[in-house]
Amino acid sequence: MNVHRHYAGDCDHTTSYYAASANVRALRPALMGHHNFDICIVGAGYSGLSTALYLAEKGHNVALVEGARIGWGASGRNGGQVVNGLNASLQTIKRRYGQDTANFVAGLVMEGADIIRDRVDTYGIECDLKPTNLFAAYTDAHMRELEERLALWRGYGIETQEMVSKDQIRDYVGSDVYAGGMMDFAGGHMHPLNLALGEAAAFEQNGGTIFEMSRVVDVNYDAPHPVVTTADGSITCKKVVLCGNAYLGHVVPKLTSRVMPVSTQIIATEPLSPEQAQRLLPTDTCVEDIRFILDYFRLSADNRLLFGGGTVYGGADPKDIEAKLRKNMHKVFPELQVTKVDYAWSGNFALSFSRVPQLGRLNDNTYFAHGYSGHGVTGSHTFGRILAEAISGDMSRFDVFAKVPWIPFPGGRMFRVPYSVIGSWYYGFKDQFGL
Repeated sequence: MNVHRHYAGDCDHTTSYYAASANVRALRPALMGHHNFDICIVGAGYSGLSTALYLAEKGHNVALVEGARIGWGASGRNGGQVVNGLNASLQTIKRRYGQDTANFVAGLVMEGADIIRDRVDTYGIECDLKPTNLFAAYTDAHMRELEERLALWRGYGIETQEMVSKDQIRDYVGSDVYAGGMMDFAGGHMHPLNLALGEAAAFEQNGGTIFEMSRVVDVNYDAPHPVVTTADGSITCKKVVLCGNAYLGHVVPKLTSRVMPVSTQIIATEPLSPEQAQRLLPTDTCVEDIRFILDYFRLSADNRLLFGGGTVYGGADPKDIEAKLRKNMHKVFPELQVTKVDYAWSGNFALSFSRVPQLGRLNDNTYFAHGYSGHGVTGSHTFGRILAEAISGDMSRFDVFAKVPWIPFPGGRMFRVPYSVIGSWYYGFKDQFGL
C-alpha cells in the first residue's frame, strides 16, 4: 500500500511568528460524507477567502474546502506587505499585450489594497494594519528605475507615490546602504495570518461553510455538476473555483504546469526596545528593495524586525533559514548582529513565467486564479472580487483578464526549475555588482 505524505505535514500552521501571535484559531470540521452547495471553492488562502466572502455577501450558498488550516500557505506566512501593482510592470504588460490591456490593469492595481482596508474596517478585523510602504534603491540605476516607474504610474492617473532622496530615506530607514527610494502612501503592512482568519470569520458570518483538514484528491469538472472529492467526503456543486495556487499540486493536471512553486524565507527577531525600533524604522513603514532577488522588512506590532528574502525554485526549504537571511539583515542593520532571532520559517508562492497572474476557466463551470509571483497579498483580493463578479453574472472584467495569454516555462515542467535557477544566477550577478 502506498502512503502519500500530506503536503501540509500535520496540517497545523508553520512555526512562524504569525502562528505564535495569531488571534483565536477556531478549528473547523473536516469534510465528511456527501454535500451539495451552489459553489465550492478549493483553497482557503486570500484568493479563496476573497472570492468566498464576496459570493456569500451576494447571498450564494458557498463551501470553502481547505487541505490544512485557514491561511496555512502563503496567505498566512508572507511578509505582510500591502504592495500595489503586479510583479510584471505596466510597461511590460503594455509591450506584451497592448495599450488597452495596460490601461485595464492600471485601473485595478490599486484595488487590492483598498479591498483589504475595507474588509478590515467593515468586519473589525484585528490584524495590525498600518499605512505606507517604501521601495528602496541600492544604486543610481535603481533610482532611475523608480523614477521611470513613478512617471509611468502618474501617466495612468496614479499619484500616491513620491520619490525619496538619499538624505530623505534616513527619515524612514536607519541605514546608510540605500541610494534613495520611492514611498507609496497607498501601501501598507499587516499581520497576514490574522487577516486571513478575520476574513474566514466574516465569510461564516455571511452564511458560508468552511471545511478544514480536507485535502482535495480529485476534481471532476467534466461532470454536468462538478464534484470535489476529499479522502472522507465530497461536494457536488454548480460552480467550482480552484484557488490552491502553489499548493494545488497535481489535483488538476491542466493547471500543474502553468506555475512553479517558489519558496521565500522570513526571520523574526526578539522584540526590540522602543528606542531601537524607532531608530531602525522611524515611521514604522514597511520596506522592500527593488533587486531581482530582493529583501523586505518591517516591524511587527510588538517591535520585532521581520526580515525576509531569498528564493528557492521548486519550493524546497533551505537547511538554515536564519543563516541565509542574517547576512543581508546585518548589511542593512549592522547593529542587529547580536540580536537574537526567535522565529524562522519558509513558504511557497506560485510563480508564472510571465510574472503576470492567471485568471481563467477550464470550462463553463470551473474557474481558477493563481500565479501572483510574489505579489499575491493585493492581487489575490482583486482577483477574488473579479471571480465573484463573473460567477454572479458580470463577466466584463473577468473576460478581459482571462484573454491575456499565459506563457509556458521553457522546457516544460521538467526544466522549469533549472531554467529559473540559471536566470536567478544571472540577475543575482547583476544585483551584486549593481549592473
